[in-house]
Amino acid sequence: MESTLYILLFLLAIVAFLYSSVGHGGASGYLAVMALMGVAPAMMKSSALVMNLAVSLFSFIGFYRAGHFKINLFLPFALASIPMAYLGGTMTLPDSIYKKILAVCIFISIARLLYQFRTEETPNRPIPLWAALLSGAAIGLLSGMIGIGGGIILSPLMLLMRWSKLKETAAVSALFIFVNSLSGLYGQLSKGGIHLTPDLQWAVGATIVGGLLGSYFGSQRFNIPTLRYLLAFGLTIACLKLFFT
Repeated sequence: MESTLYILLFLLAIVAFLYSSVGHGGASGYLAVMALMGVAPAMMKSSALVMNLAVSLFSFIGFYRAGHFKINLFLPFALASIPMAYLGGTMTLPDSIYKKILAVCIFISIARLLYQFRTEETPNRPIPLWAALLSGAAIGLLSGMIGIGGGIILSPLMLLMRWSKLKETAAVSALFIFVNSLSGLYGQLSKGGIHLTPDLQWAVGATIVGGLLGSYFGSQRFNIPTLRYLLAFGLTIACLKLFFT
Protein backbone atom coordinates (compact mmCIF):
# COMPACT_ATOMS: atom_id res chain seq x y z
CA MET A 1 0.00 0.00 0.00
CA GLU A 2 1.13 3.54 -0.72
CA SER A 3 2.10 5.89 2.10
CA THR A 4 -0.93 8.10 1.38
CA LEU A 5 -3.20 5.11 1.95
CA TYR A 6 -1.55 4.43 5.32
CA ILE A 7 -2.17 8.05 6.31
CA LEU A 8 -5.80 7.78 5.20
CA LEU A 9 -6.34 4.57 7.19
CA PHE A 10 -4.74 6.05 10.30
CA LEU A 11 -6.94 9.16 10.12
CA LEU A 12 -10.07 7.07 9.55
CA ALA A 13 -9.27 4.87 12.56
CA ILE A 14 -8.78 7.93 14.81
CA VAL A 15 -12.05 9.45 13.58
CA ALA A 16 -13.89 6.16 14.21
CA PHE A 17 -12.42 5.89 17.72
CA LEU A 18 -13.46 9.38 18.78
CA TYR A 19 -16.89 9.39 17.17
CA SER A 20 -17.86 5.93 18.42
CA SER A 21 -16.87 6.99 21.95
CA VAL A 22 -19.92 9.29 21.90
CA GLY A 23 -22.17 6.88 19.96
CA HIS A 24 -21.58 8.27 16.47
CA GLY A 25 -20.71 6.38 13.30
CA GLY A 26 -18.25 9.05 12.14
CA ALA A 27 -19.52 9.69 8.61
CA SER A 28 -18.99 13.44 8.80
CA GLY A 29 -15.41 12.78 9.91
CA TYR A 30 -14.81 10.21 7.16
CA LEU A 31 -16.23 12.65 4.61
CA ALA A 32 -13.93 15.37 5.92
CA VAL A 33 -10.88 13.10 5.66
CA MET A 34 -11.83 12.04 2.13
CA ALA A 35 -12.42 15.67 1.15
CA LEU A 36 -8.92 16.56 2.33
CA MET A 37 -7.52 13.62 0.36
CA GLY A 38 -9.31 14.79 -2.80
CA VAL A 39 -11.85 11.95 -3.15
CA ALA A 40 -14.72 12.70 -5.55
CA PRO A 41 -18.04 13.57 -3.81
CA ALA A 42 -19.86 10.78 -5.68
CA MET A 43 -17.57 8.21 -4.04
CA MET A 44 -17.48 9.95 -0.66
CA LYS A 45 -21.22 9.65 -0.03
CA SER A 46 -21.54 5.87 -0.51
CA SER A 47 -18.20 4.99 1.08
CA ALA A 48 -18.91 7.00 4.23
CA LEU A 49 -22.24 5.23 4.71
CA VAL A 50 -20.62 1.79 4.37
CA MET A 51 -18.03 2.71 7.02
CA ASN A 52 -20.83 4.19 9.12
CA LEU A 53 -22.69 0.88 9.17
CA ALA A 54 -19.82 -1.05 10.70
CA VAL A 55 -18.77 1.53 13.27
CA SER A 56 -22.26 2.53 14.44
CA LEU A 57 -23.24 -1.12 14.89
CA PHE A 58 -20.23 -1.88 17.10
CA SER A 59 -20.77 1.38 18.95
CA PHE A 60 -24.41 0.48 19.62
CA ILE A 61 -23.48 -2.99 20.86
CA GLY A 62 -21.02 -1.47 23.31
CA PHE A 63 -23.52 0.98 24.77
CA TYR A 64 -26.34 -1.61 24.70
CA ARG A 65 -24.29 -4.12 26.68
CA ALA A 66 -23.50 -1.39 29.20
CA GLY A 67 -27.27 -0.94 29.72
CA HIS A 68 -27.66 2.54 28.22
CA PHE A 69 -30.13 1.85 25.39
CA LYS A 70 -33.76 2.97 25.83
CA ILE A 71 -36.00 1.87 22.97
CA ASN A 72 -38.71 4.41 23.84
CA LEU A 73 -36.18 7.18 23.12
CA PHE A 74 -35.20 5.62 19.79
CA LEU A 75 -38.48 4.62 18.12
CA PRO A 76 -40.23 7.97 17.53
CA PHE A 77 -37.17 9.44 15.80
CA ALA A 78 -36.39 6.31 13.78
CA LEU A 79 -39.94 5.75 12.49
CA ALA A 80 -39.86 9.10 10.69
CA SER A 81 -36.19 9.14 9.73
CA ILE A 82 -35.87 5.75 7.98
CA PRO A 83 -38.20 6.44 5.01
CA MET A 84 -36.84 9.97 4.67
CA ALA A 85 -33.24 8.72 4.65
CA TYR A 86 -34.22 6.41 1.80
CA LEU A 87 -35.75 9.37 -0.06
CA GLY A 88 -32.61 11.44 0.55
CA GLY A 89 -30.46 8.60 -0.76
CA THR A 90 -32.24 8.75 -4.11
CA MET A 91 -31.34 12.44 -4.50
CA THR A 92 -28.20 13.71 -6.21
CA LEU A 93 -27.00 17.18 -5.30
CA PRO A 94 -24.66 19.35 -7.40
CA ASP A 95 -21.10 19.09 -6.03
CA SER A 96 -21.00 22.76 -5.00
CA ILE A 97 -24.22 22.50 -2.93
CA TYR A 98 -23.22 19.12 -1.54
CA LYS A 99 -19.93 20.51 -0.24
CA LYS A 100 -21.58 23.51 1.42
CA ILE A 101 -24.19 21.38 3.22
CA LEU A 102 -21.50 18.92 4.26
CA ALA A 103 -19.38 21.78 5.63
CA VAL A 104 -22.29 22.92 7.83
CA CYS A 105 -22.75 19.36 9.14
CA ILE A 106 -19.03 19.10 9.88
CA PHE A 107 -19.24 22.39 11.78
CA ILE A 108 -22.03 20.91 13.92
CA SER A 109 -19.83 17.87 14.43
CA ILE A 110 -16.96 20.07 15.63
CA ALA A 111 -19.23 21.77 18.15
CA ARG A 112 -20.43 18.37 19.39
CA LEU A 113 -16.87 17.15 19.87
CA LEU A 114 -15.75 20.24 21.77
CA TYR A 115 -18.79 20.89 23.93
CA GLN A 116 -18.97 18.60 26.94
CA PHE A 117 -22.56 18.10 28.03
CA ARG A 118 -23.20 17.60 31.71
CA THR A 119 -24.05 14.16 32.99
CA GLU A 120 -26.48 15.21 35.70
CA GLU A 121 -28.99 12.63 36.88
CA THR A 122 -32.07 14.84 36.68
CA PRO A 123 -35.14 13.13 35.17
CA ASN A 124 -35.52 13.24 31.40
CA ARG A 125 -38.11 15.54 29.92
CA PRO A 126 -40.87 13.77 27.96
CA ILE A 127 -40.37 13.91 24.18
CA PRO A 128 -43.37 15.41 22.34
CA LEU A 129 -44.34 12.97 19.59
CA TRP A 130 -44.70 15.71 16.98
CA ALA A 131 -41.20 17.02 17.77
CA ALA A 132 -39.64 13.56 17.50
CA LEU A 133 -41.37 12.79 14.20
CA LEU A 134 -40.60 16.18 12.67
CA SER A 135 -36.95 16.26 13.71
CA GLY A 136 -36.48 12.59 12.81
CA ALA A 137 -37.87 13.18 9.31
CA ALA A 138 -35.71 16.27 8.71
CA ILE A 139 -32.55 14.59 9.98
CA GLY A 140 -33.27 11.45 7.95
CA LEU A 141 -33.72 13.39 4.71
CA LEU A 142 -30.50 15.35 5.25
CA SER A 143 -28.64 12.16 6.20
CA GLY A 144 -29.61 10.38 3.01
CA MET A 145 -28.77 13.37 0.81
CA ILE A 146 -25.20 13.88 2.00
CA GLY A 147 -24.19 10.43 3.25
CA ILE A 148 -24.23 10.65 7.05
CA GLY A 149 -26.24 8.81 9.68
CA GLY A 150 -27.62 11.91 11.38
CA GLY A 151 -26.27 11.28 14.86
CA ILE A 152 -24.28 14.52 14.90
CA ILE A 153 -27.59 16.39 14.68
CA LEU A 154 -29.82 14.12 16.78
CA SER A 155 -27.36 13.81 19.66
CA PRO A 156 -26.97 17.52 20.55
CA LEU A 157 -30.71 18.04 20.00
CA MET A 158 -31.62 15.35 22.53
CA LEU A 159 -29.10 16.62 25.06
CA LEU A 160 -29.96 20.29 24.70
CA MET A 161 -33.67 19.52 25.08
CA ARG A 162 -32.84 17.24 28.04
CA TRP A 163 -34.76 14.37 26.46
CA SER A 164 -32.06 11.90 27.50
CA LYS A 165 -28.81 11.59 29.43
CA LEU A 166 -25.37 11.49 27.85
CA LYS A 167 -24.83 7.75 27.45
CA GLU A 168 -28.49 7.08 26.70
CA THR A 169 -28.15 9.58 23.87
CA ALA A 170 -25.00 7.85 22.62
CA ALA A 171 -26.78 4.48 22.52
CA VAL A 172 -29.82 5.89 20.69
CA SER A 173 -27.64 7.84 18.25
CA ALA A 174 -25.58 4.77 17.37
CA LEU A 175 -28.62 2.71 16.34
CA PHE A 176 -30.22 5.75 14.69
CA ILE A 177 -27.10 6.17 12.57
CA PHE A 178 -27.06 2.48 11.62
CA VAL A 179 -30.66 2.36 10.37
CA ASN A 180 -30.39 5.68 8.54
CA SER A 181 -27.12 4.67 6.87
CA LEU A 182 -28.70 1.40 5.73
CA SER A 183 -31.79 3.20 4.44
CA GLY A 184 -29.71 5.86 2.67
CA LEU A 185 -27.57 3.21 0.97
CA TYR A 186 -30.67 1.36 -0.16
CA GLY A 187 -31.98 4.60 -1.64
CA GLN A 188 -28.73 5.03 -3.57
CA LEU A 189 -28.83 1.41 -4.70
CA SER A 190 -32.38 1.78 -6.01
CA LYS A 191 -31.07 4.51 -8.34
CA GLY A 192 -27.92 2.57 -9.24
CA GLY A 193 -25.86 5.33 -7.64
CA ILE A 194 -23.46 3.50 -5.31
CA HIS A 195 -19.85 4.43 -6.11
CA LEU A 196 -17.21 3.20 -3.66
CA THR A 197 -13.62 4.31 -3.19
CA PRO A 198 -10.75 1.97 -4.11
CA ASP A 199 -9.33 -0.04 -1.20
CA LEU A 200 -12.62 0.37 0.68
CA GLN A 201 -12.05 -2.95 2.47
CA TRP A 202 -8.96 -1.49 4.18
CA ALA A 203 -10.85 1.65 5.14
CA VAL A 204 -13.71 -0.38 6.65
CA GLY A 205 -11.19 -2.50 8.58
CA ALA A 206 -9.49 0.60 10.00
CA THR A 207 -12.79 2.13 11.09
CA ILE A 208 -13.94 -1.13 12.70
CA VAL A 209 -10.79 -1.30 14.83
CA GLY A 210 -11.14 2.35 15.84
CA GLY A 211 -14.87 1.94 16.42
CA LEU A 212 -14.48 -1.11 18.67
CA LEU A 213 -11.93 0.67 20.85
CA GLY A 214 -13.95 3.90 20.92
CA SER A 215 -17.21 2.22 21.90
CA TYR A 216 -15.44 0.35 24.72
CA PHE A 217 -13.81 3.45 26.18
CA GLY A 218 -16.87 5.62 25.60
CA SER A 219 -19.39 3.23 27.16
CA GLN A 220 -17.31 1.89 30.04
CA ARG A 221 -14.17 3.97 30.52
CA PHE A 222 -13.45 7.53 29.47
CA ASN A 223 -12.99 9.89 26.56
CA ILE A 224 -9.74 11.58 25.59
CA PRO A 225 -10.10 15.40 25.45
CA THR A 226 -6.75 16.09 23.77
CA LEU A 227 -7.57 13.88 20.79
CA ARG A 228 -10.96 15.52 20.51
CA TYR A 229 -9.30 18.94 20.14
CA LEU A 230 -6.91 17.58 17.51
CA LEU A 231 -9.77 16.04 15.57
CA ALA A 232 -11.76 19.28 15.82
CA PHE A 233 -8.77 21.16 14.38
CA GLY A 234 -8.54 18.75 11.44
CA LEU A 235 -12.28 18.94 10.83
CA THR A 236 -12.08 22.74 10.82
CA ILE A 237 -9.51 22.60 8.01
CA ALA A 238 -11.75 20.24 6.04
CA CYS A 239 -14.75 22.48 6.69
CA LEU A 240 -12.91 25.53 5.33
CA LYS A 241 -11.71 23.56 2.33
CA LEU A 242 -15.27 22.56 1.47
CA PHE A 243 -16.56 26.12 1.85
CA PHE A 244 -13.89 27.78 -0.29
CA THR A 245 -13.20 25.19 -3.02
